[in-house]
Amino acid sequence: MPITAATRQWLIVSDLDGSLLDHHNYSFAAAEPLLAVLAQAGVDVALCTSKTRAEVTVLREKLGNASPFIVENGAAVYLPKSSFPTCPADATDAGDYWLRSFCEPRSHWLALVERLKQHSDADFTHFAAMSTAEVAAATGLSLAEAGQACQREFGEPLLWRDSEEKLAQVSDWLRQQGATVLAGGRFVHVCGDADKGQALKWLAQQCAQREPDKQFITMALGDSGNDVAMLEAADFAVVIRSPVKAPPELRRQEGAYFTRDCGPVGWVEGVGHWFSTLRNEVPAPPLPVRDQNNT
Repeated sequence: MPITAATRQWLIVSDLDGSLLDHHNYSFAAAEPLLAVLAQAGVDVALCTSKTRAEVTVLREKLGNASPFIVENGAAVYLPKSSFPTCPADATDAGDYWLRSFCEPRSHWLALVERLKQHSDADFTHFAAMSTAEVAAATGLSLAEAGQACQREFGEPLLWRDSEEKLAQVSDWLRQQGATVLAGGRFVHVCGDADKGQALKWLAQQCAQREPDKQFITMALGDSGNDVAMLEAADFAVVIRSPVKAPPELRRQEGAYFTRDCGPVGWVEGVGHWFSTLRNEVPAPPLPVRDQNNT
């Protein structure tokens, strides 16, 4: 069957914090009407986040989301068996999902952290060595949320309590051992070589194999540096304005839209931009009328 506008299908891959979720209060109310329209139209909105599977599972229930999802900054993709009945050749069985991981499991990085303790006198602790209450105090999460955040599967966050100079030394050593080191604020993530872009590409391939009569067009939305790989990998990108930081820089010259609004309001703006711009090329459901009191 030849590819025509009628056989093209959107696949939306979205960051959470600061993008679909408001930076300050984590609300997604402004995007709820559009999310309902997308679900009714059969457009997958795949959540792509640094959060754990446990955290995303709770959020998917709140969002009414049944799409695949990507966790821990691209470390793994979870495909619901209800919509992907066949296990991909490079995936494994994970209960209600097929799991495709792109790096070593958490146990590998925990062993490396234990070696680090013998190698360096740096002052730090890490999630596996902390109680749920300690993680809650360090992150500002509730006890329940901290418990979900602790259920990491593909990396380990360090709570750094030493100097920047010592962090640079430790980071160099960790990289020599094959780790990727992501430093942000008080936490330093020790993990494998995976990113959101790689995960997006694999997910798009699975959608295409499931429905070979369609051409999937990908749209990625994000607001931070750890979103750059997926923003570059998608057919069309939406960089959502942040109230607290400058937008990430992209190499691409075309196919990127920078929103005026922040968070879920900007999310709706960005999706609407590409739906409107490409309506003759990629079918899109009608956008809900924007509530002027919710801007």
